[in-house]
Amino acid sequence: MVGYFTYIILTSNGKYYTGHTNNLRNRLDRHLKQLGAKFTAQNKPGKIVWSQRFLTETEAVRREKQIKGWTREKKEKLITRVWE
Repeated sequence: MVGYFTYIILTSNGKYYTGHTNNLRNRLDRHLKQLGAKFTAQNKPGKIVWSQRFLTETEAVRREKQIKGWTREKKEKLITRVWE
């Protein structure tokens, strides 16, 4: 199934990076090789801790922007699936 993903990476220093892609495996590999975003080049990426699939890139970008506006606490609730 073709689609787009919004994802969250936990870096080795405990920070979160949120992005979007149409290929999770390839995108993580690019981050690990420091060919991804400037943020992950400066903060060594660990692993993808959350992702969500969308049918269109527009939906994935919309979700990425939404999550980037959240607090760390809210992101962690999304990752752990603990919602009030």
